[in-house]
Amino acid sequence: MIITKPRIALDVLKERVTVAARSPLQDRPAAVAGVLADFVSDPQLLAGLDCPCCPDRYIRHLLHADPEGGFAMVALVWRPGQMSPIHAHHTWCALGVHRGTLTESFYARDETAPEPVTTATCLRRAGDISHGPADPNLIHRLANLGSADALSIHVYGVPYDKFGSDVNLVYAA
Repeated sequence: MIITKPRIALDVLKERVTVAARSPLQDRPAAVAGVLADFVSDPQLLAGLDCPCCPDRYIRHLLHADPEGGFAMVALVWRPGQMSPIHAHHTWCALGVHRGTLTESFYARDETAPEPVTTATCLRRAGDISHGPADPNLIHRLANLGSADALSIHVYGVPYDKFGSDVNLVYAA
């Protein structure tokens, strides 16, 4: 008799995200977000993984790199007061909040203003998801405006080694 170790939630998440990330491009962000929704609030999702925070800025921890280069999944750890720049994406993306609360603000470009202007803001609590296609007009910012650390899971449609150049289209710091 062969005894196997129980599969952890993260392994199943990786497999299901891989399938969803092979969906037709127009369906991909929603398909991946749907998978994240099924797992992101599981307290055991990242059990045994070390995802420390950084005192100066939010930090990414690689959870899975697609061997075919189609996507990468990362955990972002946010200390209180940390936020992303105002940005859009060069690629599709999906995210889910695993722990804590993030504020997602949406923006529009205004040719008369030096920076995009806020059009909406919503709270993303543990279990909430968000997603979008590659679109220079889908401008947003994520921020931890709370008093406790937050952790979110993000999947981007590029290989991990391209994150520096191929994920964010930054509009303002």
